[in-house]
Amino acid sequence: MSEQLKPRSEVSDQLKWDLSAIFATEEDFEKALKEFPDQVNVFVSEYKGNLKSAEDVVEALHKYEEVIAMASYLGQYASLPVSVDITDGEAASRARSVSSKLSQESAKLSFYDSEVLTLSETELDKVKNLEPKFNAWVRQTKKSKEAALAPEVEETLELLNPVLGSFQEIYEQARSNDPDFGTFEVEGKEYPLSFVLYEDYYMYHTDPKVRRASYDKFNEVLGQYKNTVATAYYSQVVKEKTLATMRGYDSVIDYLLESQEVTREMYDRQIDVIMEKFAPVMRKYITHLKEQNGLDQVTYADLKIDVDPDFKQDITIEETKDLVQKALAPFGQEYVDTIMRSYDEQWVDFARNIGKRSGAFCSTTYKKHPYIMMSFSGLLSDAYTLFHELGHAGQGIYSHKENSLTGARPSLYLIEAPSTFHELFLTDYLKDRTDDPREERAALSMMISKTYFHNFVTHLLEAAYQREVYRLIDQGESFDANKLSEIKRSVLEEFWGDAVEIEPGAELTWMRQSHYYMGLYPYTYSAGLTIATQAFLKIKNGDSSMEDWIDFLLLGGQEAPLEATKVANVDVGTDQALLDTIEYLDESVDRIIELSSELDA
Repeated sequence: MSEQLKPRSEVSDQLKWDLSAIFATEEDFEKALKEFPDQVNVFVSEYKGNLKSAEDVVEALHKYEEVIAMASYLGQYASLPVSVDITDGEAASRARSVSSKLSQESAKLSFYDSEVLTLSETELDKVKNLEPKFNAWVRQTKKSKEAALAPEVEETLELLNPVLGSFQEIYEQARSNDPDFGTFEVEGKEYPLSFVLYEDYYMYHTDPKVRRASYDKFNEVLGQYKNTVATAYYSQVVKEKTLATMRGYDSVIDYLLESQEVTREMYDRQIDVIMEKFAPVMRKYITHLKEQNGLDQVTYADLKIDVDPDFKQDITIEETKDLVQKALAPFGQEYVDTIMRSYDEQWVDFARNIGKRSGAFCSTTYKKHPYIMMSFSGLLSDAYTLFHELGHAGQGIYSHKENSLTGARPSLYLIEAPSTFHELFLTDYLKDRTDDPREERAALSMMISKTYFHNFVTHLLEAAYQREVYRLIDQGESFDANKLSEIKRSVLEEFWGDAVEIEPGAELTWMRQSHYYMGLYPYTYSAGLTIATQAFLKIKNGDSSMEDWIDFLLLGGQEAPLEATKVANVDVGTDQALLDTIEYLDESVDRIIELSSELDA
C-alpha cells in the first residue's frame, strides 16, 4: 500500500461516491435550494395557527415530512463533500451557507412542534389511530411535552443552530485540516504522516519500530492543538448543560438520554459491567498477543497488533464483493441484492486522499440510497469497516420501506446493532470456510480486535470518559485540556491494569474522536453490539430466525428500545444479555489461545 496520500482531484472517480442520487445535477440542487423557502412559506401559511385537532395534525404531518425530507437532501448534498475533503474551501463555504439557510427555514417551522405540544394526549393518541405510521411521532411528541419551551424560544434556538452546532466543525478543522503531521524516521527511512494515515495504517503496522515512532510523532503534533480542541469541547458540553437546565433537567446525562428513550440504569449498566467484567477478558487477550509477538511489554501504541502479523490478509475492493455475497447469504437474496447495489451505484467513498476525515460513517437518505465514507487501504480490517457501514445502510433502506420519515430512525441505543450484526456474520463466514487452525485463529482474532475491540473497548472507554466529563459539568465544575487528559488516563489505567503500559500520549486519545459532539453516542456501540451478539447466537442456535432480525430492521423507530429488541428475541431489560455476550467473548479468547498452543506445538 502506498503511504503517500494524493489530493482529492488526483483520485479515480471510481473510488468516490456519486451524489447524483440526491440531486442529478448541480443545477437541480441550486434550483431546489432556491425554491425551498417558498416550500416552507406555503406550509407555514397553511398550517400555522390551524393545528386544532388530530385530523389537522395528520394532514399537516404528511406535508411536513416532505419539507424536512427536502431539507435533509439539501443538507447532505452540501455537507458530504466536506467530509471527504476538508481542504476544499469552496465546498466548506457552501456547506456553511446552506446550513445557515436551512436553520432560518427551520426556525419558521418550529411553530409546528410548539402547536402540537399544546394538544391533549387524548388528541395526540387519535393521530396514531387515524394514521398508524405516525405512532413513533406520537410517542416522541408526548415525551417532549414537559420539556418544551415557549414557541419564541424554540424558534430562537433554531436560528442559533449554526452557531450552537459549530463546535464539531471547529474540532474537525483542528483535527483534520490545520495540523501538519509531517514525517517521521525509522532506521534512516522517512515516512509521511497524517491523521488518517496514523488511524487507518500505522496504528496496525506490523513493525513495532514504525508503529511506535508514528505514535510518538502523531501525539507530538496532536498535543499542539489540545487547548483549542478542549475549548471547543467545553463549549459543546456547556451548551448541552444549558439546554438541559432550560428544559428542566437536573442532569445533562438525563437530558441526553431522554431522546434515546433509555433509562439512566441502562446507560450506567452498559459502562459499569463492561469496565468490571470485560476488562479481565481483554487483559487476557492482550497478554496473549504480547506473548505471540515476542514483546516485553504491550504499550498503548501496540493495542492494535495482530496475533499473527506474518499471516497476510490483504483484500481488494473487488474481492469484498464476494465476501458480501457469501457472508451475508443467510440474510436472504433480496437483502444481499440490496446491499450489492452499493457497488454499481457508488454509495461508498473508498478513496484515500489528503483532507479526508478519519474513521467511517453511513449517512442514510430517506427513500434514496445511503452514502458511506471510509478510507480503503487494502487490509481485511477495511472489509470489516465496509460491512459495518453497509449494516447501517441496510437498516436505513429497510426502515425507510416501512416507515414515514418521522418514524424511520431507531433510538440511538439501537443504531449500532445492525452494523455490528454484519461484522459477526463476516467473522462467521471467514471462520467456517476453513479447516486451517491458523485461519480460524485469524478470524477469531479479527472478531476480537476489530468488532469487539472497536465497540466494546475503544468506544466504551470513550463513554466512561465522557460520563466523568458530564459529571463535572453537572457539579458546576469546569475543565481544561490537562483535566481531560487526566480523566482519560485514569479510565485507560482502570480498564487495562498492568496488562498495558499507558505511555505518554495515550491520554490525548480524547482528541481523536468526534463522537463527543453527538450527545451520549459512544456507549451505544457496546449496547448495539450486545443486541447483535445475542441475536446472532440465538439464530446460530436455532432459537431465533433471520426473519425476526429483518422484522427488527423494518421496525425503524416504531418502538422504544426495550420493546424493539424483543422483536429480535433479545431482552435488554436486565444485565443478562451483556453478561452472556462477555461469556461468549471469554470463550472466544480461550479458543484463540488454544489454537495458538496447537500451532506452536
